[in-house]
Amino acid sequence: MTILAPMDDVTDTVFRRVVWDCAPYDMSMTEFVNVDGLCSPGRPRLMSKLRTDQDTGLVAAQIWGKKPENFVTIAREIANGTIAGFDSIDINFGCPAKAEVRAECCSAMQQLHLRPQAQDIIEATLQGAGDMPVSFKTRLGFDHIDYTWHAFLLQFQPSMLTVHVRTTKQMSKVPAQWDAVEEIVRLRDQISPNTKIIMNGDIMNRQHGDELAQTHGVDGTMIGRGVFQDPYCFAESGSDMLPWAEVSRADKLALLRKHFDLFAQTYTDNERPYAPLKKFVKIYVSGFDGASELRQRIMDTDNLTGGYAAIDAG
Repeated sequence: MTILAPMDDVTDTVFRRVVWDCAPYDMSMTEFVNVDGLCSPGRPRLMSKLRTDQDTGLVAAQIWGKKPENFVTIAREIANGTIAGFDSIDINFGCPAKAEVRAECCSAMQQLHLRPQAQDIIEATLQGAGDMPVSFKTRLGFDHIDYTWHAFLLQFQPSMLTVHVRTTKQMSKVPAQWDAVEEIVRLRDQISPNTKIIMNGDIMNRQHGDELAQTHGVDGTMIGRGVFQDPYCFAESGSDMLPWAEVSRADKLALLRKHFDLFAQTYTDNERPYAPLKKFVKIYVSGFDGASELRQRIMDTDNLTGGYAAIDAG
């Protein structure tokens, strides 16, 4: 199993579709969405993160927050189709961002003193989800590798446990510790044999992930930043697709235009601003003569019309 990782302001339904059309993955996750915000007057501003208009494959709604009662509410809405288009729910226990950690959310909950809150959130989500699968994404620990955390999570029998093989404190500043996942696999075998263990961290493509999965005994891998290096990273081993570095300028720009087109078709009421869309430009506008200059011209635009004009001027 190979999964497109959740990345905030990145893995919206449009980008998931672009990547899927390049080379299908087995599953994807949304950007992480705050359940407390979804249960507040700010809900309309967050709903674009839960759009599935362009999705084709399996997709999980990844949620985070503070209040168990809001996890119940949102999990129930996802499960009953009020928030439509999802195959499962994933709780974010892995984001290491300072704001979330200061709020004692996401990966902060790996700390022993916050486990009662984590338990309340998990039980609330399971209650709201009913028969819909619930999974967790986390890390190796907060400031050190702590397998008691993974044992704690596994007691809830999640459908899947994804582990980014670094601690919160390590962020992404050290190499991924792939072999550290093997103890988690052993714990899974003892505590929750039906849970799939997915490994995340510095995995660049499907072939790389398959090799790591076999070496470390996990059920699958999750690719995040690797997709910025090659949108075809989910191609099967032996595929006749060209390496991204060899794709022509014209084809790369056509893929950027497709991304812009899908964005315009999906967010017709300006639900998402143009500025974050420009972070994708570095994926497509690279590896050919004049790429740096063209990239800067696109980055200097402030709306889709200007972006299209810059692409066309080439």
